[in-house]
Amino acid sequence: MAGTIAQSPDGFLTRLEAGKLPDPLTRLKPSDVGLDPGDLMQIFESQLKSRRLDLESRRLATQGKSFYSIGSSGHEGNAALARVFAHDDIAFLHYRSGAFLIERARQVPGVTPLWDMALSFAASADDPISGGRHKVIGSKPLFIPPQTSTIASHLPKAVGTAFSIGLSKRQNREGAILPHDSVALCSFGDASSNHSTAQGAFNAAAWASYRGLPMPLVFVCEDNGIGISVPTPQSWVQSNFEHRAGLNYIAGDARDPIDAVRAAKAAEQVARKQRKPVFLHLRTVRLMGHAGSDLEAQYRSKDEIEREADQDPLLHAARHLIESGQSSKDEIAALYARISDQVAAVMEAAADRPKLRSAKQVMTSIVPQAGPSVTQKRKLPSPTAKPQHMSRAISATLAEQMTLDPDIAVFGEDVGKKGGVYGATTALQKQFGAGRVFDTLLDEQTILGLAIGMAHNGYLPIPEIQFLAYVHNAEDQIRGEAATLSFFSDAQFANPMVIRIAGLAYQKGFGGHFHNDNAIGVFRDIPGLVVASPSCAEEAVLLLRECIRLAKQEQRLVVFLEPIALYGTKDLHEDGDGLMLGHPDAQTDPAPFGEVKVFLPPAKPDLTIITYGNGAYFARRCQKVLQGEGIAAKVIDLRWLVPLPMASLLECLDRNAPALIVDECRETGSVSEEIMAKLVEANFTAPLRRLTGEDSFIPLGPAANEVLIQEHAILDAARSLAGRHSAERQGEGA
Repeated sequence: MAGTIAQSPDGFLTRLEAGKLPDPLTRLKPSDVGLDPGDLMQIFESQLKSRRLDLESRRLATQGKSFYSIGSSGHEGNAALARVFAHDDIAFLHYRSGAFLIERARQVPGVTPLWDMALSFAASADDPISGGRHKVIGSKPLFIPPQTSTIASHLPKAVGTAFSIGLSKRQNREGAILPHDSVALCSFGDASSNHSTAQGAFNAAAWASYRGLPMPLVFVCEDNGIGISVPTPQSWVQSNFEHRAGLNYIAGDARDPIDAVRAAKAAEQVARKQRKPVFLHLRTVRLMGHAGSDLEAQYRSKDEIEREADQDPLLHAARHLIESGQSSKDEIAALYARISDQVAAVMEAAADRPKLRSAKQVMTSIVPQAGPSVTQKRKLPSPTAKPQHMSRAISATLAEQMTLDPDIAVFGEDVGKKGGVYGATTALQKQFGAGRVFDTLLDEQTILGLAIGMAHNGYLPIPEIQFLAYVHNAEDQIRGEAATLSFFSDAQFANPMVIRIAGLAYQKGFGGHFHNDNAIGVFRDIPGLVVASPSCAEEAVLLLRECIRLAKQEQRLVVFLEPIALYGTKDLHEDGDGLMLGHPDAQTDPAPFGEVKVFLPPAKPDLTIITYGNGAYFARRCQKVLQGEGIAAKVIDLRWLVPLPMASLLECLDRNAPALIVDECRETGSVSEEIMAKLVEANFTAPLRRLTGEDSFIPLGPAANEVLIQEHAILDAARSLAGRHSAERQGEGA
C-alpha cells in the first residue's frame, strides 16, 4: 500500500497529511443542497476511485500493461452530476469523466465500474463496453454511449438526442428508448467549446429552443483553463455563453462538490422541467498534464502547477468531510489507502486478462448486430396509376415506407413544404405531419448529428444532404461518430439510418463543383458503411426499400447516393419510351444487398460494361448503338458501391469477354480502382480497361463535359475492346 501511494504524483495525500487544505470556495454546506453526510462520502469515494484508476493506469503504462493515460484527475467534480441526474439520462461524456461513471453506477445494481474501467484501460477483450478496442468511458446499462474523440464531434448528436426526446413525447411514441421526461447530457472541455462543431451544436440547440421546440439538454463545459498547452483567456467561456439567445447559462465550481451539486441541480431543473437547453459552466483544474506523455513543466511554471494542485477537488471534498465532523484527516488517509490497494489489485488483475488476438476478433463489431426480422402488416398506399421518374419514385417510396414504419423520420434542408430542391420529398410533410417530415437549419453537421441522436432513441432517421459536396462539411459525423459507434461499443450501440444525398455529375444548367460533385472517395474507406446508387426510377424504388431494410433490421449505416441528373429522366433511347421510369407502388421485392443488376444483349456478349449511376444510363444507351453495329454488350449495374458486390459481379462476368469499367467519378479514389485490383486478384485474364472522369473539380457550363465521361468515349472504348477481342478469337480459330 505504501509503495503504491509513494508513486502518487498528484500530491493529494501529501497535502492532506500536512493539513494543507484549500480555503472554501463558497459558504455552502452539504445540507444546503440536499446532501446528507453519507451522500457526500459516497461522492468522495467515487472521486478517490477515479483518481486512483488514473494513477494506477499511468504506473502500469510504464510496464506496457495499460495503454491510455488521459485521465480524469482534477475533473472529479463531475461525480456530482452523476449524483443529480438519473441513470437513464443519456450521457455523451468527455474523456475526463471517470468519476461520473463510477458514481452513476451506484444507481444500477450489478455494474462493476472499477473492474470495467480497468479492463478498458488495459485494452482487454473482456472490457464490457469496447471489447478491448479502445479506452472509452461508456456503459450500456448506464446509458453512456462510448466516445472516442470527444473534442466536439459528439455535441451534434447530443442535440439530436435531446430533440428526439421532445419529439417522442409529443408523438406519445411507444418505440422510444429514452423516457419522455429524460434529459441528455454532453460534456467537453473549455478549449473544445471553440471548435466549429461545438459552435454548430450550441447554435442548433439555441435555435430550436428559440423556436419553442423542447430541447432537454445540458451542455457541460468542464473548464480547466487550458487546452493541452494553450491557455483559455480569462472569462472567455463565460463571456461567450452567459447571454446567448435560447441558451440558459449556469455557472458552478466543480472543484467544490457542494457547489457542483448546486449548479447541477439548477441545470437539471431547467432541462427537465422547462425542457430548455443549458450551458453548465463548471470550473475545474487539470492535474498531471494532459496525458501521461505530456510534460506540463514545458509550458507551465512550477508555481502555476502547484497552485492548481492546491485546488484539487479531492482536497475540497476532504475539507467538507472534516469540517462537518463526518471524517478525520487520518480516517480519510486510511480510506485513500484502502481504495488505493483495491484499485491496484483490480488493475493488476485486469492487465492479465485476454487481449484481442486476430483481425477477425477486432473487426467483428464493425457491422452491428442485426435485429429480429420485421413483418410489415400495414396497408400500403394505393398503386400509382402511372410510372414515375426518379425523384417522384423516391418520394412515393418514402411515403410507402413511412406508412409501414412509424419510426421513420425524414428531415433536412427544404424537405418540408418545398418537398426538396428536386421534389424527392414532395407532399410527405402534408401526409405525415411536421413531426416526421421537417426542415432543419442549414448545417450539415447538425443534420447528421440530429440523425445520430434520433437513432439513439429508436427512430429510423432518413436525413437528406442537399448536395454531395455539402457532406464534406460534416463527414466526421459519418466517419468519426456514426460509423465507429458499433465498433467501439462491441456492437451494443448502433446508428441505423439512411442518409440520402443528391450527388454525382452531369446536372445541366445548375453546375459548378458544389452542385456537380463526383468525389465519393470520402465514403470508400469507412468500415461498415453501405453506399447504394440507383441508375433509374425502378432501381431507386428497389434499392431504397433495401436500404431502409438494412437500416431497420440490420442496424446498418447507409448512404443512398441519388444521381441528380437522372431525377427527371423519363426516356432512355427516344422520346416516349419510358424506359427510365418506375412503378413505386409495385409489390416487387427489394434489390438484394450485394447483388448487381444485369442488362443482357440479345446475343452472346462480345464485352461487358461494368458501371453504376449515370454511367449505367450511358452504357444502356451505348448498348443499343453497339447492337446496331453488331457488337453485343452486356451491361452490369453495380448498384452497391460500398462494399462492392464482387461475388455477384464475378458470377455475372463472362471471363472470356473483355470488360470495360465505366466510372463517372474521378480517376483517383474511385471504385474502378478497387474493381480493377479485385479482378486481377480473381485471375480475370480477358482484356480490361476503365474510363473515368478527370482528377478535376467540375466547372460550370459546357466545360464540364471536358472532364466527365461522354457517350462517344464509351462507344470508342467498347468498339476497341470488342474489335481486339474479335481479333484474338479469330487468331485462336486459325
